[in-house]
Amino acid sequence: MLEMERMFLIRPEAAANLTGAPGYENLRGQVLFYPAPGGTIVVAQVEGLPGDGFFGIHLHQGDNCRTRQEPFDGAGAHWGLPGQLHPEHLGDLPVLLAKNGKAWSAVWTGRFLPSQARGHTVIVHRMPDDYRSQPAGDSGERIGCGVIW
Repeated sequence: MLEMERMFLIRPEAAANLTGAPGYENLRGQVLFYPAPGGTIVVAQVEGLPGDGFFGIHLHQGDNCRTRQEPFDGAGAHWGLPGQLHPEHLGDLPVLLAKNGKAWSAVWTGRFLPSQARGHTVIVHRMPDDYRSQPAGDSGERIGCGVIW
């Protein structure tokens, strides 16, 4: 059996359950973190997205999805090392591509291990990441959030 096939037969080492922000109450999903040689495979399954197209997804440094002034502002900024610019943050990921409000993606990253992601948050953004604007790729409002456990 191929290594990739075996990966999906085991439990992920970390995971987050996504919930939607006000106005996006139908958004839900899961982000799973599997160990892989030299890093992590991140699998995202999201539904209830507002239509078709591209959406940003990032790991943020905060440990909660509370809303104080803005949706999910408790998640803080992108997870990165001091002085690290976007799109080189530890938690910067490729955009999600949705059709009929549903998206699924799997990506390998060598920037972190699943155990290092625990205690951070996953944020789904309304707009795609442009991979150049600072500090966070001009991805727009936070429409989904989950704490990584």
